[in-house]
Amino acid sequence: MDKVDCIVIGAGVVGLAVASTLAKLGREVIVLEQHELIGSETSSRNSEVIHAGIYYPANSLKARFCVRGKQLLYDYCASRSIDHKRCGKIIVAAEESQRSTVEQYIQKAAANGVNDLYWIDETELAALEPEVRGVGAVVSPSTGIVNSHSFMLSLQGELEANGGVLALACAVRSIESQGAGSVVHGDEFSIAADWVINCAGLTAPELSVGLAGAPKAHFAKGHYYSYTGRQPFSRLVYPVAEAGGLGVHVTLDLAGQIKFGPDVRWLSEIDYSFDDSHKEDFAAAIRAYFPGLDAARLQPSYTGIRPKISGPNEAAADFMLHGPEQHGVPGRLNLLGIESPGLTASLAIAEVVAEQLS
Repeated sequence: MDKVDCIVIGAGVVGLAVASTLAKLGREVIVLEQHELIGSETSSRNSEVIHAGIYYPANSLKARFCVRGKQLLYDYCASRSIDHKRCGKIIVAAEESQRSTVEQYIQKAAANGVNDLYWIDETELAALEPEVRGVGAVVSPSTGIVNSHSFMLSLQGELEANGGVLALACAVRSIESQGAGSVVHGDEFSIAADWVINCAGLTAPELSVGLAGAPKAHFAKGHYYSYTGRQPFSRLVYPVAEAGGLGVHVTLDLAGQIKFGPDVRWLSEIDYSFDDSHKEDFAAAIRAYFPGLDAARLQPSYTGIRPKISGPNEAAADFMLHGPEQHGVPGRLNLLGIESPGLTASLAIAEVVAEQLS
């Protein structure tokens, strides 16, 4: 049986960041990806936002990894000429009852070490984004956008340049502990490793079954609509956050085209089909801050699924690094519940994983 130092399961942005970092440190790494393309699930079905670190509880993994990862990602993209833009974002208080909630984002961000947020009033909001309506907003200058596919291709290139191997169409079916390491089994292969790092995203909890403290998977689907014709915004526009997500917001791509999304619909299984039947609810949520919306210009674009480890009506779960100290099995590290801000946090997560393996 072949044996390697490290197996990374999943070639999404987090798996590639982890594998690339380990390969640079001289580890023998193989990445096993069930699909025929890198980043074809959560990593390519999101808003491509570089988050500032606003919403997350102080000292949480989400807060720490987001703030650290943001700086690492900006530096990485700048040094490698990967398309990105520090476009900024506003979080809108659409009505007076939301003002205190939105203003509190300034204090929440400061508790996470993000000190550049500031409040603007209704007049300043109208001058900044004339199409947006609200009693005021918080501005986040360090929020941005990134070409996530270019980022992942760069990580793949660095993985392979440092001797790592990417194996596509290699679905992992089970993981068997063996001494101080593990054996990973697929339909037509078995590979032994000293370390198995489970970055499988939506299916990561399934591959953690049998380990103490492993959580259950929950799936929250989000729909995105593109907006045809003249583009009304110059930066990201967010409403007050909602249960399960950050609300139906405005995101930009690097060509200046906007999308609205995502909503939150809980699923019992993975399903990427687009359900257009809730379009009026979608439009109503947008009109709360963009009353000039022309719903006829909303066109179905794509869906994404958040790999959650907390369900509906439960408090949002933090990222979970589930290693030997937590489950008692040597050589196994599970990265669980890596939803937003996972893209932003990916390089910071990779740093910590490398530390745990040292």
